[in-house]
Amino acid sequence: MAIGTFQRYRFEELEVWSIGMKIVRETYRITHRFPKNETYALSDQLKRVATSIVLNVAEGSGQPTKKGFLVYIQRAKSSALECVACTKIAVQEEFLKKEDVIELEKLLKEEYFKLIALAKSMSS
Repeated sequence: MAIGTFQRYRFEELEVWSIGMKIVRETYRITHRFPKNETYALSDQLKRVATSIVLNVAEGSGQPTKKGFLVYIQRAKSSALECVACTKIAVQEEFLKKEDVIELEKLLKEEYFKLIALAKSMSS
């Protein structure tokens, strides 16, 4: 490997990781709109859970068995659902407007169902 180049890891080739990275970007973009008093509450939780999706996919890809990887895919799926719940709370409490979260909700839906499909393909 030449100096200055980076090795690609297996998880970087997974579509669920790529979508997860878009979720992280979108989450950080919209959380800037939260009130300052939410900085260490829901805003922080939303960022943590969004990053948890990609971190679980990456960590799981290093497991020696499919069964081990599947545990992390299930965790990523749970994180995606938690992200959905945080987004709904943010809209309900008027930290964000419904139109602010349209793209994030679309990405989360796509990610959730792709994680389900990946888990099913790994189980068979």
